[in-house]
Amino acid sequence: MRQFVVLGHEVPLDADLSLDDLTGAGRLDVLCRCVNSAFCLSHAIREDTRVWLVLRDEFAIRFEGSALRNLNPDERSTAALVRGALDEKDGAIGHMAAESSPGVSISRRGLAGVLDELDGTLLELHEEGEPVVESDVPADPAFVLSDHRDFIAREAELLTERADRRVRLGPERLHADHAITVAHNWLDTSGFARY
Repeated sequence: MRQFVVLGHEVPLDADLSLDDLTGAGRLDVLCRCVNSAFCLSHAIREDTRVWLVLRDEFAIRFEGSALRNLNPDERSTAALVRGALDEKDGAIGHMAAESSPGVSISRRGLAGVLDELDGTLLELHEEGEPVVESDVPADPAFVLSDHRDFIAREAELLTERADRRVRLGPERLHADHAITVAHNWLDTSGFARY
């Protein structure tokens, strides 16, 4: 299982967010691109992938690849899935999730609660981390990355305590959605001598 935890620092927690202004909705466009990068293949969905969108350290929306339906490779339809999850947030009691559509659910938990749910190797994506090309590929990686903002102090402290490794994907800083694509490529090509 591959997992990606993406922190959304400014996304509104109300279901009445506009699908016509995703940038103005706390940069929801960034999170939607991350979801699409994590799941979308050409004419297929990565079923071995899970994405957690942690919104304002209050709610977590989970996308489960093996059960996911109605995901299209555009930001607007992905934002509609996020909006649908937010519409069900009252049904989320504690860490008990409320499902909003197949493969999409919301729960009341922040970053610490999501990290408690992860199995496998926790990898913090960071520009000062160990280059992944010099690392062994873990069997069940869980990558943690942020939206258009850096990790805030308490997030950075939590990741310092909990991450198994801090890694970087290349010499340049990447957008979060691009980092997910590069991470998938690193995992997909592990052991390949040639294409």
